[in-house]
Amino acid sequence: MNNFEFKNPTKIIFGKDTIAKLENEIPQDAKVLLLYGGGSIKKNGIYEQVKSAIKNLKVVEFGGIPANPEYAVLMDALKIIKDEEITYLLAVGGGSVIDGTKILSAAALFEGDIPWDILSKGIKTEKGMPFGTVLTLPATGSEMNSGAVITRAETKEKRTMGGPGLFPEFSILDPQVISSIPQRQLANGLTDAFTHVLEQYMTYPNGALLQDRFAESVLQTIIEVAPKVLKDPTDYKAAADFMWSCTMALNGLLQKGVPTDWAVHAMGHELTALFGIDHARTLAVIAPSHYKYNFEAKKEKLAQYGERVWNITEGSTDDKAYAAIERTVAFFHELGIDTKLSDYTKDYEGTAETISKRFTERGWLGLGEHQTLSPDKVEKIVKMAY
Repeated sequence: MNNFEFKNPTKIIFGKDTIAKLENEIPQDAKVLLLYGGGSIKKNGIYEQVKSAIKNLKVVEFGGIPANPEYAVLMDALKIIKDEEITYLLAVGGGSVIDGTKILSAAALFEGDIPWDILSKGIKTEKGMPFGTVLTLPATGSEMNSGAVITRAETKEKRTMGGPGLFPEFSILDPQVISSIPQRQLANGLTDAFTHVLEQYMTYPNGALLQDRFAESVLQTIIEVAPKVLKDPTDYKAAADFMWSCTMALNGLLQKGVPTDWAVHAMGHELTALFGIDHARTLAVIAPSHYKYNFEAKKEKLAQYGERVWNITEGSTDDKAYAAIERTVAFFHELGIDTKLSDYTKDYEGTAETISKRFTERGWLGLGEHQTLSPDKVEKIVKMAY
């Protein structure tokens, strides 16, 4: 196991009817900017619960944060933060709203002139404006980590950011909220969380036995609860396991002491930026091709995954590893997730070259756990995913 340091300061408030506990978590003298997305929270009762819990606070609202949090929209919210002298941010939504809140947290105290520099120059945020979250869509794990991904439509870019100052102070996780989430978004959430685990697990064996089993347990839980969640989102037990699995998939614990990959995300982000494809679905497009292209480097871990997670016990290491890839693709299909780029767009020709060129321009010359995945290899992987 590799050396590591681990600190996650986010307080989790988990369970039924916990939104009411909001009033105990935000300072009474705070001036709050309430941030949310397209307005679904006003249809499913979450908005009323939140407003009731913070009725004694000074609150300004900003809605309309899109599914891929758009930089230009968020800059409108930043102006409100400055003009209204906001001191606390409250994100009520899924990963997009929470990620959008993180760039606002960073930008509110940023000493530079152009907040986009935080993303384009990779500036880590050591101290941001304090914020909390009420999770309405399990998927990204953003409610318990310090990372974010922001889209800029004018340049068709999707860039990452983070830093120790961007952990939520608290996150409220009430599994009952998933009862009103559309099937497509539930499938996305399951796929997103599943792939988050794979990015931290599907590398090579390094003797971190407990870390491997942490990862495998999250994967097994997602597989077990997925059909239940899709069949009946009001099944509280399944909803609770689903929500907590999504959080555990990316709260920092699984990646400690082990090598991690994240090349699938790097490529997937570009597909979202170029075509607007749902983030989770881009991961399902790239992951199988990525594992097949890097088969020799990953086959030991793929075989272990096949044995432990999918109960694939017959054949050689190569046989088990390949079967594990095929079973993963089948799982995505069972969720209703297509796994080829051509399933989403007819304009895929030239995509691989565009992504390879972007990575070269950014200096991303060696992705993956071995830092050997050069832009020309990325081009081949993306072409395999057509």
